[in-house]
Amino acid sequence: MHDRPLEYRPHPWHGVDPGKRFPEIVRAYIEIVPTDGVKYEIDKHSGYLMVDRPQRFSSFCPTLYGFVPRTYCGDRVAAYALAGSPHVSHGDGDPLDICVLTDRPISRGEILLEARPIGGLRMVERGEADDKILAVLLGDPTYGEIVDVSQLPRPIVDRLRHYFLTYKALPGDAPNPITVDPVYDAMEARGILAAAQADYAQAFPS
Repeated sequence: MHDRPLEYRPHPWHGVDPGKRFPEIVRAYIEIVPTDGVKYEIDKHSGYLMVDRPQRFSSFCPTLYGFVPRTYCGDRVAAYALAGSPHVSHGDGDPLDICVLTDRPISRGEILLEARPIGGLRMVERGEADDKILAVLLGDPTYGEIVDVSQLPRPIVDRLRHYFLTYKALPGDAPNPITVDPVYDAMEARGILAAAQADYAQAFPS
């Protein structure tokens, strides 16, 4: 029997299942793609995609970028111990971000896809945890068989780190308060995802 169609559009953060195989395989909602000259972000109230700001200078996210539904960067994510991490006081209060690698040209955001988490970046800004899960698109001919960030060419990781270190910077700004360390592996990524799911359950009890 087919699932009954929804009579309304579900909210991408609250109304979409993160996947039956979570956290090994996750469903991701994509907000921006590498060709976007504008940074789009989900409007938390309505669930529609909205313009956040034009991308500054030549800063373009090198991967598909979005978030994992029904996750939340709260106290458990902030408290998750990662070797080499700076001090983290709390989470940033947003869904957990995800960067999805694929060699296929996907030209638009506001889509759902399934991806395998292979690692992550601990991004911290002014004491707030803003982790970025690194993942590969399931079935991708180039990246689809990768299971851990250690299998990625280092320049791919460096490109992502550079983007997140510089995408908010303006010439003449004070020293950057953002750090993007450490890079962690697939096992730690699954731990962060589980912590973000638990944070979500506490923040938005059903």
